[in-house]
Amino acid sequence: MKDRLLAHLQALVGTRHPHTSRNKLQQVEGYVSQQLRRPGVTVQLHPFRALGETYHNVVATLAVHKPGTPLIVAAHFDTVAESPGADDNASGLAVLLEVARLIQTQALARPVRLIAFNLEEENLLGSLAYVSDLGRKGEEIFGAIVLECVGYARSEPDSQQRPARMPVEVPSVGDFLAVVGNEASQGLVAAVTSSGSRAVPPLKIIPLVVPARGEQLPDTRRSDHAAFWDHGHPAVMLTDTANFRNPHYHRPTDTIETLNLTFLGHVTLAVTAAVRNLTAQAT
Repeated sequence: MKDRLLAHLQALVGTRHPHTSRNKLQQVEGYVSQQLRRPGVTVQLHPFRALGETYHNVVATLAVHKPGTPLIVAAHFDTVAESPGADDNASGLAVLLEVARLIQTQALARPVRLIAFNLEEENLLGSLAYVSDLGRKGEEIFGAIVLECVGYARSEPDSQQRPARMPVEVPSVGDFLAVVGNEASQGLVAAVTSSGSRAVPPLKIIPLVVPARGEQLPDTRRSDHAAFWDHGHPAVMLTDTANFRNPHYHRPTDTIETLNLTFLGHVTLAVTAAVRNLTAQAT
């Protein structure tokens, strides 16, 4: 698994920005689309207008024999300017692509959509466009699992900072995965946490449920899950806590060499277990 994750990272890493590196942004869009194409999977580009141009989210749907509300697993593929974006967010994309491979032969009782969102770093423009389209179509979802910076872990004392006003105890060692949801997503938080903990005992998982849509804790809204929260859909963010642990966040030094591939592999197995359990039977 480490070799496959590393291969994805090597293909993905590089500044992917709509103004400073549009070619790389489009190249990664193509790579993700190609990697998600496999038997039983329908891949479509979801176009939306933003910044005066047309951009795309990549949406792959795994076929099922009966309809149901879909489970979404997502990660964004753009970066800030001048950052190669290994942790933010090639790590999330690599996990998404490996989860797609691991669940491809599973008998699903509900649809699964694997989505690579564009322009997350531009105020969530891609996910907001997608969720708005769900509303226009009157389409409900079962929930969304959003992967946001999931490849950086440290074992040194005091390697983890605590965000302001955090209502739960935060360890001082940065070797855990946080699962963040709002009140409407409590069931999804519990399901993802329990599935991951059972499947991957070495992975420390800390759940957090925030009031309403997280307005009182803005650091918990910093990814595409917030677009789902704001439209009333259950969603969770899985994260290594980004700048509260990773000194390379949004910097030119956010490179593959800084990532922990063992941690990334554990996250992959935890997400795969959560998807399998959440799609074992439709409700």
